[in-house]
Amino acid sequence: MLLLGPSGAGKSTLLQALAGVLGGNDEGEQEGRLLIDGAPPDPGSGRAGMVLQDPDGQVILSRVGDEVAFGCENLGLPRDEIWGRVSWSLDAVGLRVPLDRATHRLSGGQKQRLALAAVLAMRPGLLLLDEPTANLDPAGAREVRNAVEQVLAQTTATLVIIEHRVDIWADLVDRVVVLGDDGGLLDHGDVASVLVRRGAELAAGGIWVPDHLPRFPSRSRTVGEALVSTDQLVVGRQGESDDFRLASPDLLVTSGRALAVTGSTGSGKTSLILTLAGLLPPAAGRVVASPALAGGVSSSEPHRWRSRELLTRIGTVFQEPEHQFLASTVRAELEVGPRALGLPRADADARVDSLLDRLRLRHLERANPFTLSGGEKRRLSVATVLAAAPRVLVLDEPTFGQDARTWAQLVELLAELLDDDRALVLSTHDQRLVKALADVQIRLGES
Repeated sequence: MLLLGPSGAGKSTLLQALAGVLGGNDEGEQEGRLLIDGAPPDPGSGRAGMVLQDPDGQVILSRVGDEVAFGCENLGLPRDEIWGRVSWSLDAVGLRVPLDRATHRLSGGQKQRLALAAVLAMRPGLLLLDEPTANLDPAGAREVRNAVEQVLAQTTATLVIIEHRVDIWADLVDRVVVLGDDGGLLDHGDVASVLVRRGAELAAGGIWVPDHLPRFPSRSRTVGEALVSTDQLVVGRQGESDDFRLASPDLLVTSGRALAVTGSTGSGKTSLILTLAGLLPPAAGRVVASPALAGGVSSSEPHRWRSRELLTRIGTVFQEPEHQFLASTVRAELEVGPRALGLPRADADARVDSLLDRLRLRHLERANPFTLSGGEKRRLSVATVLAAAPRVLVLDEPTFGQDARTWAQLVELLAELLDDDRALVLSTHDQRLVKALADVQIRLGES
């Protein structure tokens, strides 16, 4: 079953309930009954297994074999049976690596297949996948999709998968269930029938429906002034090279234009953009801010700036939204930047109110940021940076987890920023985003 619906409709909540990990009455409200094998869900039974969005967020142990064995050990299975299941499940998902391979050395797609193998080893009757390809590049997404196909061919498990994009999973599912904005049932049936009956309506509600994809925003695409440039730049972490050099030694970030950094997982995209943002020092060479951007700061190198000096000059949206949340409510989170700038209360409120409305966060302004859905967290992380109105915005996977509607709204907002003479640096696997906004594309990992 493919479970569709806009961001915030409650899809992940339903999967967590099916897995038995939603919590008790002290954590929320529940009506009606939910039964697995005729009984309330028991997370300790191994009957339901769930794979999440984040490849790194669900790896527990340091070696591949131990990771796959962990769930079976918790079920109290005999040792010989455990290791037989480990070998079988790794083979079932097509992850043929040594059992002592370090889990941190796996790619994103491999980590998702590892997570699938760890769940599969427990022989669940219910396999739950919560946007398992959302954080992966196209190659990694294909790996996971093909691994799920192999699993379905070799087991009798029931699959329930959340995904905004119909085309990835359409040929693997028997039934589609669509949730509305209020969490209620909007439609259900086979893929073709649902799309014929509701294609335009589903697209308007945020589903990525073939033949009903969002239009790209119009842009003036004027060329402004240079804001950031590089000189023989080599990027790395803690002084160690990421084992790549840019094909062109010089990059230019210009107002009114978007620079897209693309490439496979592990090619160094994040390291590069964080270096351009002044959050990592260059391993070699220099990143230089122009006088137009660095005016009033003693150094022209962004990594030497203080956080307050970066605030209005270069704003960064991290790949993991939670890494930049500071406040206990969505509204307070958006007020952090304006308050740090000392804006008058009326001006700060105007900025915050505009962002709440534009990015469909108004109904969540009193919610804790950490309780939002993945797509809502991403929009909030973008909004927190926009609230400080920096001249350069550096965004790491800004569109992951978005449905078609919120994707279009976010891209339209970014296009308006370009027309407002801002500069964008985008690290992304989203080729639709590249086509919509990028003026220059740098592909890492290519000779």
